[in-house]
Amino acid sequence: MMNKTLYIVLFLALGSSIFAQIPKSEKRVLIELFRSTNGANWTNNWDLSKPASTWYGVKIENNNVVSLSLMYNHVTGSLPNSLGELKKLRVLNVALNSIQGEFPQSVVLLKNLQVLRLGKNKFSGTIPQDIGALKKLVVLDLFSNKFSGNLPKSISKLKNLKVFSASSNDFTGHIPQEFGELTKLERFELADNNIEGNLPKEIGDLSNLKTLVLARNNFSGKFLASVFLLPKLKVLQIENNSFDKAHFMNIIPSNTDFALFDFEDIEQKFNSSGRRTEFKNIDIRIADTKFEDDN
Repeated sequence: MMNKTLYIVLFLALGSSIFAQIPKSEKRVLIELFRSTNGANWTNNWDLSKPASTWYGVKIENNNVVSLSLMYNHVTGSLPNSLGELKKLRVLNVALNSIQGEFPQSVVLLKNLQVLRLGKNKFSGTIPQDIGALKKLVVLDLFSNKFSGNLPKSISKLKNLKVFSASSNDFTGHIPQEFGELTKLERFELADNNIEGNLPKEIGDLSNLKTLVLARNNFSGKFLASVFLLPKLKVLQIENNSFDKAHFMNIIPSNTDFALFDFEDIEQKFNSSGRRTEFKNIDIRIADTKFEDDN
């Protein structure tokens, strides 16, 4: 009798974990997301008659939705503004879909958000000026959309940010000098936009930077010699801009262990100048920024 009772208790405990009940308000938000993004046509869709804990890409902890991962799932339509009601959400990943519309303004209310991936969609419009409210954000992926306007200065308030990927959009204006405050930044990618002006000297303070991709923009002026001194930098792509080439050739170090270094006509420039430069394990080529999924 005791064993049977124990079995029932364990079964009920396990069952409550598997089929955890989320608040009605959160389930309503998920259903709105499903309907506004043509969920019936998703590659992996949801059976709305079953518990939310069984729905593809939904992770629940302590009876709250903490992760929504619908990457590469044929998601279309637009994201509902009600997403801001998922207060415990840590991961929102809808990359590699065909979602349209503007950046959901309510996302800035998700104070626990650590990963925001919107890359490879059809989003348009501007980025909320108060995006800096997402203090816990580690990954901000906006890659390959139709975002426009200036880069918000408040991004500099994302002190935990390690990845900022915004290549292949229609951003304009300058890189705010405040971006030098992103001391944990490891990947900074802005290729294929319309950013202009000088590179802020503060970029040379990003000591954790491993990847700097600025190719195919409208940057001008003298490139920062301090960038070559960044201790962890391995990938530098700056081709197809209007940097002062003569100055650039004078500041480039004679030895570098970059894994990838792109600057137009670099081989021709060095050969014509008669100056010999030794590159260790370096691949000098024109390369597009690749979309990568980080956990």
